[in-house]
Amino acid sequence: MSLIDNPDQAKRLARAIISDIAIYNREKVERGIKEDSIFELLAEEIEEGRQHFQSRVAPELSSEAIYDMALVDVLIKRAGKIESSIW
Repeated sequence: MSLIDNPDQAKRLARAIISDIAIYNREKVERGIKEDSIFELLAEEIEEGRQHFQSRVAPELSSEAIYDMALVDVLIKRAGKIESSIW
């Protein structure tokens, strides 16, 4: 299997990985947003996803902030409807 070297494909992969994390951990996401502890609650899942992402993309893309930006876009921005003191 060849590594992804296209930034757009890398972004799609990162978003897909994080979407899966969000889908399979809905309760943790909701609690994490409400309590402002989402990154602590999902630390293991986020790190596992990061390792998967890095194993699939070319090194020059895995060192960029693609995965971290996708974390914010998918986990945080999509959770805007959840009541929280952080917004």
